[in-house]
Amino acid sequence: MTQATLTSTPSSTAPSAPGAASSSVAEWTPAQVRQALLAGQEIALLDVREEDPFAQSHPLFAANLPLGRIELDAWRRIPRRDTAIVVYDNGEGLAPRALNKLRELGYTQLALLQGGLQGWREAGGELFIDVNVPSKSFGELVEAKRHTPSLSAQEVKALLDAQADVVVLDMRRFDEYQTMSIHTGISVPGAEVVLRAANLAPNPATQIIVNCAGRTRSIIGTQSLVNAGLPNPIAALRNGTIGWTLAGQTLDHGASRRFGPVSEAERLQAAERARRVADGAGVKRATLADVDRFVAEAARTTYLLDVRTPEEYAHAHLPGFANAPGGQLVQETDHTVPVRGARIVLVDDDGARANMSASWLAQMNWDVWVLDLAADAQQLPAAAANAFRETGVPAATLPPVPAGVRRVSPQALAQWLGIEGADVQANDTVVLNLTTSANHVKAHIPGAWFVLRPQLAEALPRLPVAKRYVLTCGNSSLAAYAVAELQQLTSAEVLLLDGGNAAWQAAGLPTESGEHNLASPRIDRYRRPYEGTDAPREAMQAYLDWEYGLVEQLGRDGTHGFRVLGEATA
Repeated sequence: MTQATLTSTPSSTAPSAPGAASSSVAEWTPAQVRQALLAGQEIALLDVREEDPFAQSHPLFAANLPLGRIELDAWRRIPRRDTAIVVYDNGEGLAPRALNKLRELGYTQLALLQGGLQGWREAGGELFIDVNVPSKSFGELVEAKRHTPSLSAQEVKALLDAQADVVVLDMRRFDEYQTMSIHTGISVPGAEVVLRAANLAPNPATQIIVNCAGRTRSIIGTQSLVNAGLPNPIAALRNGTIGWTLAGQTLDHGASRRFGPVSEAERLQAAERARRVADGAGVKRATLADVDRFVAEAARTTYLLDVRTPEEYAHAHLPGFANAPGGQLVQETDHTVPVRGARIVLVDDDGARANMSASWLAQMNWDVWVLDLAADAQQLPAAAANAFRETGVPAATLPPVPAGVRRVSPQALAQWLGIEGADVQANDTVVLNLTTSANHVKAHIPGAWFVLRPQLAEALPRLPVAKRYVLTCGNSSLAAYAVAELQQLTSAEVLLLDGGNAAWQAAGLPTESGEHNLASPRIDRYRRPYEGTDAPREAMQAYLDWEYGLVEQLGRDGTHGFRVLGEATA
């Protein structure tokens, strides 16, 4: 497919910060971005702000790639270096800096969104709030078109109180499920549900209740079972744990019920059901030879994704495939596959999970394929038998750390800070923590300051004046790229903590916790109204009200191309 051409027009002068872009860069108008989306061309529309401001307002298919994380995430999320990439911010001066970093990483087709977010708004572009909006709006469209069955929190509680023949299947990640769950609920994340539902509810008369924290995964899980033709009565818990909480009902905490193994007969039946749904959605079939051909195509992006559980993936997987458990993949398309118009190839070892995940992606207007190992087994049995031959989780390929970065060991830093008994002057050494704000609050080196990497220049005047600054983060992989940036801003010595916070803790050195020493605001993560146990009721209700309006927003936006399998036609 022909890619859109980037035209060069003058842009405003970039801010004089480390990594600032030149004064003349390519620009795309909002109309050009919209045209590329409607034409199905490959495009990555990147919002380089932190997650919280991104969640407050962005275009439907914008993907959040914060400026401070570009080196860690860009190559993995945007694998083809000549992908058409359009970058924007909301006037903070982040986009030109991001453009420079992407250029340094080898990307060649780069442009700014003309006018940034405000330009999109002024051009009449629809703006969305929250995260994972393509998937959430699609889920609402599915319910509107298919009238996905649901029961209220009060109705579900009445069934449970009466000890009716009911099984509750929780579609969220296991960690989310453990935080809060419906009484008797079993963790069956996402794409596992069609594979395992018959095993968990073998009696066709058993009522299956599907839940998540809010609406999307409940709707998709319920409709998956309906589409697959399970004979049971099936319903979503309307509004998930939010609806449960708003109804004044109590959630369980720390539950550990998980799905068990399925029999070969159950697997075969689930695979047959899932393949039938995938075929109806227009999912394509690929062989191992097709995958090799896709990977060799220089002008097309192909994401290779294994939709099984992380444990199964680590045990054995196909070379070149990344792990993206099916349910979360459908929920988080904007994060996992940020290049709109790309090709996606899914694989499993059971025939059910990849097909069901692919059926949803196809309805979301993705070019999606399932690797058909059964066909390979007939034609190339040895190759198919040895396909799942890699073990463990591959390390991410990252850009080289800039030359000249000097490191300090945790033990030496402890002495500089006076923790190991050395007599030091106050503020002789100041530690800058570039981890997430949540991790900083949970545990950090005593006296360390939380700083967002793009805000080093703004944060420095808020920090104690020191003879040396030591940068750290989880394992110092991100902090390593920031050493030179900070050195440009100060005459003090700048070093990197070798091994980061993980090495500090592994050495048995003390940490402190709490929401203090914040040199940057905590905007690196958007607080979802449906997570945790302490969200205000008003925020929960506002979130539901927003979801109810997504179908109307989709109509105004008009770029999605979504279609719903089995929807009524005039």
